[in-house]
Amino acid sequence: MKFSICNETFKDWPLDDIFTYCAKLGYDAVEVAPFTLAAHVTDISAAERARIRASAARAGVAISAIHWVLVRTEGMHLTSPEAATRERTARYFCDLVDFCADIGSDTIVVGSPKQRSLLLGVTSEQAWTWATEVFLPSVARATERGVTICFEPLPLEDTNFITTAAEAVRFTQQLNSPHFKVILDVRAMSWEEKPIPQILRESRGHFAYVHANDKNLKGPGFGAVDFAPIAAALREVGYDGTVSVEVFNYDEGPETIATQSLAYLKRTFA
Repeated sequence: MKFSICNETFKDWPLDDIFTYCAKLGYDAVEVAPFTLAAHVTDISAAERARIRASAARAGVAISAIHWVLVRTEGMHLTSPEAATRERTARYFCDLVDFCADIGSDTIVVGSPKQRSLLLGVTSEQAWTWATEVFLPSVARATERGVTICFEPLPLEDTNFITTAAEAVRFTQQLNSPHFKVILDVRAMSWEEKPIPQILRESRGHFAYVHANDKNLKGPGFGAVDFAPIAAALREVGYDGTVSVEVFNYDEGPETIATQSLAYLKRTFA
């Protein structure tokens, strides 16, 4: 398995410096949040996309994924009752696919809890149908560009639409595409009733990315979650993709978070 870390962990560090620092620590990749670069990916020029790709290659790290893809965007929502909003969101996901491929990545992580939660008067059935329709064009574009869109189940404290891994698997399997999969997040899974290793086993073959963090919003090894059974379950199901550090509490500072998270993962996954 390969280890990555999200670039927003480093707050206002230049992306080039993040690539260089993470490579020196021993990370295989960096995960990029587009909102740290521009409000919309369409604002990022072809030249800048090529420069980002070259910078990562020069540093010796891959770009494992893009995530937080709808943060700071305006007028985007997966389950809006307004057809124009859904159409705009569908077009933007195609833009995200192109951006992802252009910077040399092959994975898009879709969490976006605020931009998918059910609005007043919208039923779960309507939301399911509308969200599925939103993804149809971008999954087709992802197939063309060699990108996988990974939908993330999130706990009820974050969203009221698709809150378990089983639901996310059902949702993505509708399109029957290897380019539309699930991303499993340790913090999110820790809110489910099932043990995390069981979730991983039951999701075998349906997830293509993993976020490593703790229920306390900190990095792996910074809380009570034991990653040893998680590592064992990932090996058991034959997962050989990326395990990416994503934190939401930055109290320890980027250097400590990055260094200790990687050390813990390498020790646990050895």
